[in-house]
Amino acid sequence: MTRSLPLAVRSTESATPLTNRAARAAASAQSAARDAGLVRRFNAGDETAFVEIMTCYREKIFAISLALLRNHADAEEIAQDTFIRAHRGLARFRGDSSLATWLHRIAVNLARNRYWYFFRRRRHATLSLDCPLGEDSAATFTDLVATEAPDPARAAATGEFTALVEACMEKLEARHREILTLRNLLHRSYDEIAATLGINVGTVKSRIARARENLRALLAEACPEFAPDAAPAEWFEPARPTGRLTLACA
Repeated sequence: MTRSLPLAVRSTESATPLTNRAARAAASAQSAARDAGLVRRFNAGDETAFVEIMTCYREKIFAISLALLRNHADAEEIAQDTFIRAHRGLARFRGDSSLATWLHRIAVNLARNRYWYFFRRRRHATLSLDCPLGEDSAATFTDLVATEAPDPARAAATGEFTALVEACMEKLEARHREILTLRNLLHRSYDEIAATLGINVGTVKSRIARARENLRALLAEACPEFAPDAAPAEWFEPARPTGRLTLACA
């Protein structure tokens, strides 16, 4: 016999999402008010306001640049260039979008230009993790990669899967790779992505769906276990005798 939850419990559970949305809306409104005040102060001649803007958004801008370029030095330069552009153009900022979205759009455009500049010059090539850190050192880049996983087998399986996804991501066309990075790595909302890329929300959703479909096809091509009709549970299999999971195609 199925027992229903008490009314008070059900009311609390249903109210929680509404409470969370209200909290997010309040935080967004507070950030917008803070940003508007900083823009007004800067345009009135207060340079310290721009320092506050950089303090608020530097980490986010760096994270966007790093996700798109996958190079710390390049991401640092893009972050610096973003704020240089913003300092020059803030007087023309009309507030049609949020300050965060405006800064994100600048960073994405600069990262796009940097990526294609390097791509044409083959700078996108990567170094092996087994490459030595220096001529006088036997340590490799692998030694710098920290891990909390105590199980080497699982770590190896996860690494193989991650490498496979990254390799397939590289085969996607640029706009699909970019939109998956914004959505899945940077966890941007549909509205934020639409504002950043200058497209409508419907186009964002359809492009994400197509990008995921193409990525799944590339995964299936590289490893048949990832075929579209396969259930995710079939992607992994227990490793005897511990029962831990390993990649089925490993």
